[in-house]
Amino acid sequence: MRMELADIRKDYRLEALDEKQINRNPLRQFESWLIEALEAKVNEPTAMVLATATPDGIPSARVVLLKAFSDQGMGFFTNYSSRKGAEIELNQKVALLFHWPELERQVRIEGIATKTSATASDDYFHSRPFESRLSAVISDQSQVVPDREYLEKLWEGQQFKSVENMIDRPSNWGGYLVEPYRIEFWQGRPNRLHDRILFSRKGDKWDISRLAP
Repeated sequence: MRMELADIRKDYRLEALDEKQINRNPLRQFESWLIEALEAKVNEPTAMVLATATPDGIPSARVVLLKAFSDQGMGFFTNYSSRKGAEIELNQKVALLFHWPELERQVRIEGIATKTSATASDDYFHSRPFESRLSAVISDQSQVVPDREYLEKLWEGQQFKSVENMIDRPSNWGGYLVEPYRIEFWQGRPNRLHDRILFSRKGDKWDISRLAP
């Protein structure tokens, strides 16, 4: 099978990105863009691609949801026994990618992932809907299962023996904080001359540079 894709293209004309006007703190610039994505009601504005790799360089990527943001970085929650959890345990360097096509923007982030405190993980876990907490309890994430019926029976069985406010966070489930050391802001522009502004951490400061598209 062969698909003809060469003629699929889009012209970008919405905004410009000038290093003279950008916020000198990339976390504040990210916050500004995230707010604009939320206000524009883009589809899944907090969705981000999380890329991890084994110590010998085998990569894997998946979409997760941004669930915390502060001056320290970006946070998400997951099963620590999953493939991403196992890879982060051995290699804490990760990459994140936000893509907001409605705004013709991307944000690329590289950083170090560390586990959040048990208190932070507990607080978020207990803020989740009852059904989501049940799924976290029964799911042995990334492991092979016989079929979907197997999962549904586990979920139903746990539902019958669980009281809504009495589900404890599994010890292998919790949060990660990604502390960035490299953040790139990408704004689509006409003629493929896209704006790319890169922030690189140098100690307590950030160097700013423009990259060729």
